[in-house]
Amino acid sequence: MRVKVTGAGLAGCEAAWQLAKHGINVEICEMKPEKYSPAHKSESFAELVCSNSLKAERIENACGLLKEEMRLFGSLIMEAADVSRVPAGGALAVDRNVFSSYITDKIKSHPLITVRYGEVSEIDTDEYTIIATGPLTSDAMAKEISRLTGGDELYFYDAAAPIVTAESIDMSKAFMAARYGRGSADYINCPMTKDEYGAFYRELVSAETAPLKEFENERVFEGCMPVEVMAKRGEQTLTFGPLKPVGLVNPKTGKDDAYAVVQLRSENAEGTLYNMVGFQTNLKWGEQKRVFSMIPGLHDAEFVRYGVMHRNTYINSPRLLDRYYRMREYPKVFFAGQITGVEGYVESASSGILAGYNMARMLSGREMFEPDARTCIGALPLYISNPQNSAFQPMNANFGIIEGLGERIRSKQERYNKTALRALDILKKQLKTEE
Repeated sequence: MRVKVTGAGLAGCEAAWQLAKHGINVEICEMKPEKYSPAHKSESFAELVCSNSLKAERIENACGLLKEEMRLFGSLIMEAADVSRVPAGGALAVDRNVFSSYITDKIKSHPLITVRYGEVSEIDTDEYTIIATGPLTSDAMAKEISRLTGGDELYFYDAAAPIVTAESIDMSKAFMAARYGRGSADYINCPMTKDEYGAFYRELVSAETAPLKEFENERVFEGCMPVEVMAKRGEQTLTFGPLKPVGLVNPKTGKDDAYAVVQLRSENAEGTLYNMVGFQTNLKWGEQKRVFSMIPGLHDAEFVRYGVMHRNTYINSPRLLDRYYRMREYPKVFFAGQITGVEGYVESASSGILAGYNMARMLSGREMFEPDARTCIGALPLYISNPQNSAFQPMNANFGIIEGLGERIRSKQERYNKTALRALDILKKQLKTEE
């Protein structure tokens, strides 16, 4: 018996890994390097095309909890992240090249995994299949998925932030710190006065954007909102969002009195590249250089990658999938990753874990692993497969979709901590019973 996994992104690699761990032969199909999406550049698997951050590590953060839950399943993505991590305060950020290379080597060297290169454009519903083609699914595959699902394909926009060289940042105007002092001082912070921010804001909202002729409409997912689109909602929107100045004490002055602060996060282990946090954008490249160079400390910044915008594809999961990431109509076909409507690197990988895990159990004649709403990794598939979600939108990991404690705890941090500890305890017991 062999399972075909289409797509060697985070979800596809996790699905293949789980299947192989359970003794199932896997054929993983990847269209790179024969064909690339508009955002992919590397031949490696599990390429991170946007941020290099896997978000917070604390279990009081839902994404931090999800990472701990994934580790209980023996997650390949978490293993690679721990090997390739770079300083990022309270977040788990990785050197994207080391991260992807590690995963690629693991997948290619596993005796039960065969890699096949080339674009897949057909889905055989009689073949055991996991479709993990991601938010940048090729046009041919998207057309096939649309045929299979009866035209329920949906899509929205996603945007990536620029990256600059560390040596080109003027540290006489910037400072190192982590918000609220959490973790080490790993972020470069560029403080702005009210006048500096006002001038920057005016240029940002009037800057020229790149054309989007290749797409049919302009629906933008909130979690990846371009900075210029966010700014147009009001002059103070950014100062309450990615440019909020709170919790950042300038060690040069001992004060946190900046009107706005632009943060940059390390992009690689060597600390030679920095990502502009929250600056996903669709501005023309020349406009990015002109406007972003107005930020104190970035006047002479060297941009090694400008922000880009690309299409994200996802299916109508509440109608099409069950709680196991399996198609309701075609039980041999599973979906995994952001194409299911889970949004984010970690969320995508977690869906690959459960898709692979449950496919393996199905093939061995065992009962499926039941997602539990009191865990994060269980709450995600329960949310995206809920038929009551009539106006379906992609969903990040968050405590709002996890079943509550049933008791009133005023402190949010205490409430989230208790919820997280309960989730980990439940999942450990579940997995022990499964074994």
